[in-house]
Amino acid sequence: MGIRKKTNKNPPVLSHEFVIQNHADIVSCVAMVFLLGLIFEVTSKFAVLFITVQYNVTISTTEGPEETAVNHFHHGIKDLATIFFYMLVAIIMHAIIQEYVLDKINRKKHFSKTKHSKFNESGQLSAFYLFSFGWGASILLSENFLSNPVTLWEGYPHTLMPFQMKFYFICQLGYWLHSLPELYFQKTKKEDIPRQLVYISLYLVHIAGAYILNLNRLGLVLLVLHYFVELLFHISRLIYFSNENRQTGFTIWAVLFVLGRLLTLSLSVLTVGFGLANAENQGFDWAAGNFNVLFIRITVLAAICLTQAFMMWKFINFQLRRWREHAQAQSLKKKQVPSKSKSKKDKANGVNGVNSHGADSPRARKEKSS
Repeated sequence: MGIRKKTNKNPPVLSHEFVIQNHADIVSCVAMVFLLGLIFEVTSKFAVLFITVQYNVTISTTEGPEETAVNHFHHGIKDLATIFFYMLVAIIMHAIIQEYVLDKINRKKHFSKTKHSKFNESGQLSAFYLFSFGWGASILLSENFLSNPVTLWEGYPHTLMPFQMKFYFICQLGYWLHSLPELYFQKTKKEDIPRQLVYISLYLVHIAGAYILNLNRLGLVLLVLHYFVELLFHISRLIYFSNENRQTGFTIWAVLFVLGRLLTLSLSVLTVGFGLANAENQGFDWAAGNFNVLFIRITVLAAICLTQAFMMWKFINFQLRRWREHAQAQSLKKKQVPSKSKSKKDKANGVNGVNSHGADSPRARKEKSS
């Protein structure tokens, strides 16, 4: 993210600078149009597609003496409209956090351009990861996915989702889609755009893949695990920016990062490689949402394994660069210590030379008198 300079001059309307400075207000107006559409009967049917979660299915359960109705949801093409609306909401929330939290801290700390960009990135992602981790963990606990891991593949295809789970995936896709226009709004440097496009694309492909292939339970578990590790990294980086001597968080993150990759691979192989492979409901049926065939299972596992390998490769390069910088810093300190001690010895020898052979020494006065 680049540094946005505020000037007193008003840029021309609809110019690039005008859109960048006022993008949050523009997006808020667009979102308000959809909300106002709920008021009028003519437009309410259209506005509901964008604001509310679609594809509601009511299931009656006979738990206890009374019959209760439970609402579940499945996915469909109308979800694209809902994802678009919550992408607008994510842009608005991004601007609020940037203006009222991060910009105020930046003005107090006076970060350099490099630190300013990284601080903004970690600040935004820390807020998102904290929210997503807490929300996802509450869904896992309420649905008992952690206490009974068999439910990750038992009863596949999992076409019906509770409201919280479907809304969670809608918000996740909306957030990562909002990151694409934010590259323009935040004036991201050209050299940083390829890196950000890679990890945004990875998030979108994996989340959308789990959502469409009805692997939402496995996807939710892996997202919560991944978000926890990423949250620790970005919090550690924020602490590092406030005090560069505090690097303990990076050590803890490094250990959890490796464990997270191993756990992700283990759960994926257990669910897709063994659970779904041995399930009774085998075959491809688009209408029923069943994608339990060998080709899709191999594709899913290959995508997960390649992504984990790519992340480990980036992690190893990151650690090697840190160790190299640390070794260089230590070598510079060692070089500075002997040079300082040598300069002190030279000064001491100079003083002794003046005292022993200088103009004020007894020997000099004797030679002078003779």
